[in-house]
Amino acid sequence: MITALTSNQMIAPNIWIDPRNNNNYFLNVQYREGQIRGVDDLRAIPLRGPKLLQPTRLDMVSQITRIEAPTEVDHYQIRRTLDIYVRPHGEDLGRIADAISRMITQTKMPEGIEAVVRGSVEAMRSSLRSFALGLSLSVVLLYLVLVAQFRSFTDPFLILLAFPPGIAGALLALWLTGTPLNVMSLMGLVMLAGVTMSNSILIVEFAHHLVQEGHEVSEAVVTSCAVRLRPILMTTLATMIGLLPMALKMGEGSESYAPLALVLVGGLGLSVIVTVFAVPAGFLLAYRKAL
Repeated sequence: MITALTSNQMIAPNIWIDPRNNNNYFLNVQYREGQIRGVDDLRAIPLRGPKLLQPTRLDMVSQITRIEAPTEVDHYQIRRTLDIYVRPHGEDLGRIADAISRMITQTKMPEGIEAVVRGSVEAMRSSLRSFALGLSLSVVLLYLVLVAQFRSFTDPFLILLAFPPGIAGALLALWLTGTPLNVMSLMGLVMLAGVTMSNSILIVEFAHHLVQEGHEVSEAVVTSCAVRLRPILMTTLATMIGLLPMALKMGEGSESYAPLALVLVGGLGLSVIVTVFAVPAGFLLAYRKAL
């Protein structure tokens, strides 16, 4: 039936060899369009055996019954599938995926049927998992590098105190602007980790320098904040002002990079405020025995 109706070179291959150059060609042979017009024509399809002189009709060796079935059967990884396509219309992909997942959870599927969300959602979730793992590894690596540089496990922890406020500021900026958490915003979080910690390094390193010169810990903390505040504000404000056009989506193509800029602007804005209070307070608590 496949050979007669639609032809298939994989199930019923026909090969013709060109006698001039001996090249092989697949031949697909099928009935003329419109020759099979009904079930009676289908029953009359001839079957030919290798040792039979006369052909046999299809209805002599089979029973044909009319049933309702899909006109097309798709397969994914060998299993039969029925695809339902969803196209976003103004909503972000993550919110749609969560709503569909809730609907699937609340729906009782018949036995042998499974609902799976694929397509862009699968790629998005895979990217989010990869960036979450990358962000975690970057923070751990930064901590280990700082441990080697400061030769202490306490100072890197104090420096890392500036990163959680940065994450809070980045999420706040995304929430206020209605920007979804996507790949670009996660890239901004990875960049934010290094920028926020550099401000803490200035305070911690200079405070240690003052303590080694003989200053008390409380005096060293106050002096380091006062001296290092200007370079911290200069570098932070320069970065934020430079990213503002991108965050405000000014210019062609800036929409795709706006989440990255928003994360950096919001994270740096809140982090620089908290850094000049949280890091010195943590330094004073950690080294208060030296008073």
